[in-house]
Amino acid sequence: MVIFDCNGVLVDSEPLATSVAAQEFMRAGFPITPDIVARYFTGRRPADMFAEVEAVSRRKLPENFAATVAAATLRRFREQLRATPHMAYALSWLRGPKCVASSSSLDRIKVSLETTDLARFFEPYLFSANDVPRGKPAPDLLLHVAAKMRVAPSACIVVEDSPVGVAAAAAAGMTPIGFIGGSHAGTQLGEHLKRAGARVVISDMRALKGTVIDLRGW
Repeated sequence: MVIFDCNGVLVDSEPLATSVAAQEFMRAGFPITPDIVARYFTGRRPADMFAEVEAVSRRKLPENFAATVAAATLRRFREQLRATPHMAYALSWLRGPKCVASSSSLDRIKVSLETTDLARFFEPYLFSANDVPRGKPAPDLLLHVAAKMRVAPSACIVVEDSPVGVAAAAAAGMTPIGFIGGSHAGTQLGEHLKRAGARVVISDMRALKGTVIDLRGW
């Protein structure tokens, strides 16, 4: 089975999401830039990001802050979100079961995939880290997915664009592929993914099928 992260892998969402989050932080009086959001929170659950901001700043975010960010993000996605280049091609030619495992809420996953016409490749196999005790880099979500899909963790390949996501896959006993083809990917991302445990790093989704075949051995 191949498990896909959503943000930054299936859809080119990271610049949009970090921009929205930073904008809402600024409106709430927290001087947090898109670069800070990207550097410290890529791949992590929004709830974990909010909790860490509160802990570091020793201030509480507004009571409705999570809902405000979620609604603003969905609006931006519906207007501007695009699929990762060649993603539909890669999914069309990829054999075997596949699903989505994301740090985002289920609503955000669905909007992301419906807006980019990728939902047809995965529904109903969409899984959110909101359903497990710990978010990435903990392996909870990926182990939950394997149990639900009735596939051994060792038989799972995970496509991730963040070090925390790759670390989660490695901790779950799965095989991580690192992806560095998103518009947010910096020049050092590939090395960071390898250090986190990525077996292979690709920059173009047209290489995914061959990479999966090589890792599976068939």
